[in-house]
Amino acid sequence: MRLEYTTVNILRGAAIYSLGDSAAALLVDEFQWSRLLGLSLIGATIYAFEIPNYFNWIEEKVQGRKGFRAALDKTMLAMLYFNPLWIARHLFFIYLFSGRVWEVSWALLGVGLFSFLANIPLSLLGNFFIQNVVRLRWRFFASAVFSALMAVYYALSEVFFR
Repeated sequence: MRLEYTTVNILRGAAIYSLGDSAAALLVDEFQWSRLLGLSLIGATIYAFEIPNYFNWIEEKVQGRKGFRAALDKTMLAMLYFNPLWIARHLFFIYLFSGRVWEVSWALLGVGLFSFLANIPLSLLGNFFIQNVVRLRWRFFASAVFSALMAVYYALSEVFFR
């Protein structure tokens, strides 16, 4: 498998992840420039490298399968990647770039697990659409936009359901 790390994905990752998180942070009055810049860095490096390559790997794994079985396999493999550990790691980055490192604990794993479980229906629909409707070259973009919308959703639910 050829690894992919393109300028387009770097720019998309930097912009979408940081802007989505910033919109969410503004909703809960937690906006910080360091957080915006930090998540821009993470979006441009880790996410812009990992996610497109994982999506390429999914395509290779499912190659040759057809119909509903292929669609289900692609969706489940995407769900496997965006798991509670991924969510906890993302929260770690938010805490790190917000200057709240002292708040980092193993409890982030519990938050990641709860977040993952609570959003399975929405995540299944989103990942099904991304993996089976969106063309491969646009999947990182679609996934980043979906993550940004989920960040805003989390912030709104915190405000409305607190």
